[in-house]
Amino acid sequence: MQDNATEVTAAGIARLAGVGRAAVSNWRRRHADFPKPVGGTETSPSFALAEVEGWLRKQGKLAEVPLRERVWQQLAGHPDGPVTALVHVGCVLLLIHERPTVWLDLGAGSDERLAAALPGALDQVLGPRFGIAAGGAGPGLPAPGTANTPPPTGGTAPGLTASGATEPTGPVVRTPTADRLLPSVPLLRGAAELAAESGARQAFEFLLGRHLDANPRQYTLTPAELARLMADLAGPARSVLDPACGTGALLRSVDSRPGQELYAQDSTPELAALTALRLALHTRAAVRGAAGDSLRADAFPQLRADAVVCHPPFNERNWGHDELAYDPRWEYGFPARTESELAWVQHALARLADGGTAVLLMPPAAASRRSGRRIRADLLRRGALRAVVALPVGAAPPYNIPLHVWVLRRPDRTPAAPEVLLVDTGRFAGEARGGPDWQAVRDAVLDTWRAFDREGRTAQRPGLARSVPVIELLDDDVDLAPARHLPPAAADGAEQLTAVRERLGTTLRLTTELTPPAAVPAPPARWPLTTVGELARGGALVMRTGGNGGSARVPVLTDHDVLAGTGPSGTLPESDEEAVLTEAGDIVVPVLGGGSMARVVDEESAGAVLGRNLVLLRPDPAALDPWFLAGFLRGTANNRQASSYASTATRLDVRRLQLPRLSLDEQWRYGARFRDLDAFERALRRASRLGEQLVRGMYDGLTDGTVAPD
Repeated sequence: MQDNATEVTAAGIARLAGVGRAAVSNWRRRHADFPKPVGGTETSPSFALAEVEGWLRKQGKLAEVPLRERVWQQLAGHPDGPVTALVHVGCVLLLIHERPTVWLDLGAGSDERLAAALPGALDQVLGPRFGIAAGGAGPGLPAPGTANTPPPTGGTAPGLTASGATEPTGPVVRTPTADRLLPSVPLLRGAAELAAESGARQAFEFLLGRHLDANPRQYTLTPAELARLMADLAGPARSVLDPACGTGALLRSVDSRPGQELYAQDSTPELAALTALRLALHTRAAVRGAAGDSLRADAFPQLRADAVVCHPPFNERNWGHDELAYDPRWEYGFPARTESELAWVQHALARLADGGTAVLLMPPAAASRRSGRRIRADLLRRGALRAVVALPVGAAPPYNIPLHVWVLRRPDRTPAAPEVLLVDTGRFAGEARGGPDWQAVRDAVLDTWRAFDREGRTAQRPGLARSVPVIELLDDDVDLAPARHLPPAAADGAEQLTAVRERLGTTLRLTTELTPPAAVPAPPARWPLTTVGELARGGALVMRTGGNGGSARVPVLTDHDVLAGTGPSGTLPESDEEAVLTEAGDIVVPVLGGGSMARVVDEESAGAVLGRNLVLLRPDPAALDPWFLAGFLRGTANNRQASSYASTATRLDVRRLQLPRLSLDEQWRYGARFRDLDAFERALRRASRLGEQLVRGMYDGLTDGTVAPD
């Protein structure tokens, strides 16, 4: 009975059966016994999961439902919504993680018995881990259908004070009641099976990750590499607060230590609940979670933490300016309505113990807006602001802006000759969607910060880092943008430019040697054609799609790398999904952008993870020559007939790409010519890069006086 409460969409049915959505539409039209919709809309109906699985098995279209997919579909189609389902799953996985024998005993009974017994068992786990009283009446979330209910006329909305400020909603994870748990029981049993396979922590991370991926516009995520960097800047700490915790990436990155306490607050109750559960599964630290706006309804007003890490919301006008005018947290000045980020900075400082460290992600405008200059000046004078780090473009959303990281310390004493560390890591930006060179960013930032933190100053590194006396920054603007205070990186001297010129000359001569011979006219060929899809079905090649980071940190080959002919430069978040690794001789094809490109993987790129928007073809060498295959896939007409067009993008259906049926001897003939063209193309790219380097170096040398005009 409870399984029928879980609904699944046509897209979910397609994933269960391993087919496209068009096949599901055909089944609905052709089979009168196909399950009828039980919800959704006319254009996007939903179906009972149990009925769908039964029909697929009856038709022989479903040999076995993958456990991960089944559990995900149950969660996504939960009658109370996926967030409530995730909270229920998180509570039970925490029980399994901490008291597995209790779950084994409870799970042996009926669904009704399990639902009735679970609250008591969960009380024994949730209370100690979250510091809450046993026997809470709900899952820590609004009841279905009430989250967006407007307040009655003349009254106040739940969770709001009369002035409009939000109040904390109390413990964020409460024990669900038996009646709320009963619809979740089939899902909970499936999640327990998943935990038996991969572990409770990994099971929750998988389901939470799928939920976040399915709702990308609802959540602003902090990339894992950035979270690790910010946690390392904060340093080891026994008590850590994140007042805008989101999905908990920053607190998860903090190094564990005995007796640690983690405090998490978020204005969205479901995020606060999910983060508290995520942290409890990740660490043995005491977890204290709360829901509410930290600026207008601080849940931890008496806290003095060793460290604060925060990725606050940017550019918020409605942050509480009017009702918080006399708040004691504004030690460094009352923030303007347009300076919400400086309100978060002062909130973080107010929650620190003397000498504690706060690390916040900030928009670059916060370092230079005139409306915030008085607060920035007081932060500098009192020694609270210790460092400003400019990140490369693409480090975090919004990806087109080079965000800043501010490192602050609650002063226990004012330095005699205070200096501030300014770091600019913009040089480590990756190209397009490849992302920054995070290892280079980490090395530059952490090495410089640790030396500065130890000595109070650091050696100047032109174009990268400098410790600046506070007095130099206290002008009319108090502009803290690092690039405006760092000496430029040394331009290439005459000797380096001479070496570049020599390499360019060598490359240009090679380009001349590799220039293809004159084209010989030939009548149009009338080959019998096949498609990539037919070759894949016949076993002549294997076709894989990219996008999963896997569990190991391996360089990622991005679509931009393929288009630019460069080595792997990207990153992907770690996941439990197995990554696709490239091998020498594979063909990699970008599917977005409308260009005709296919690249044969060489030894340099072999072993990389296949990135998003890429398709990998692995030919059987007894049937296909890789250079022949890649060459014909690059034909312009071939790409046009295999592409679909939307209003803003072009997508390539690799299965529809065509190539002629030729013997291996003929394939090798064409393959040799395509290989020569590839070498010529690489030489042209190298010449272009060297030419740009020479031109830029000459301009810099002439303008800074290191190169004579004659």
